[in-house]
Amino acid sequence: MSEPGAELAPEARAALRRVLELLREDPASLSSITDERAWQVHVVDSLTGLEVPELLQAERIADVGAGAGFPGLVLAVALPAAQVDLIESVSRKAGFIDRAAGTAGIDNAQALNARSEELAGGAGHEAYDVVTARAVGRLSTLAELASPLLRDGGVLVAWKGKRDLDEEAEMERAAEALAMRPERVLEVGDRAGSRHRHLHVLRKSGPTPGDLPRRAGLAKKRPKGSA
Repeated sequence: MSEPGAELAPEARAALRRVLELLREDPASLSSITDERAWQVHVVDSLTGLEVPELLQAERIADVGAGAGFPGLVLAVALPAAQVDLIESVSRKAGFIDRAAGTAGIDNAQALNARSEELAGGAGHEAYDVVTARAVGRLSTLAELASPLLRDGGVLVAWKGKRDLDEEAEMERAAEALAMRPERVLEVGDRAGSRHRHLHVLRKSGPTPGDLPRRAGLAKKRPKGSA
């Protein structure tokens, strides 16, 4: 299989190169990797998500805990027909995302400077086809944040490292309470920026449970399914 992004149009590659240039120049040092490895670690890694068919077909995507903009900005470039909302609670990171999107001409991406729980309790409730998350938290935490944002049948795509059987068992225990069903795990390490990279795909399996979203921070502090 060819490297993700190998078929990107020249203008798409140029836009993503500009994002990486801005990341390298940013005084806030939002990423520790801004040298020649950045294309592989940030862009190619993000593009492995395109191996999930639901992401290719999505019209609205929410990137939770977007940080410096990955995978959200990359997916927006690769999927110009989709609207990508990058949810980031830290204002300086959200500011960088908007600046990068504007400078690189990524018109279908925007930063939402808010907690995902806040958005899910309002305009973002069950509004998205796909939620993405890269290096944000435990599977059950991510599933809890994603569930109220997703429409019924929508999917969460979570970028994770080595598989953790305890973490996966915790997610299985939480599945019913979160209306989020683990569906498949893709091993993409030979194509991503990390050789241990796995993509976990979980599907929204019913209406959002009545107790979601919980108060901001509880999904991380007291994840459902924990022993």
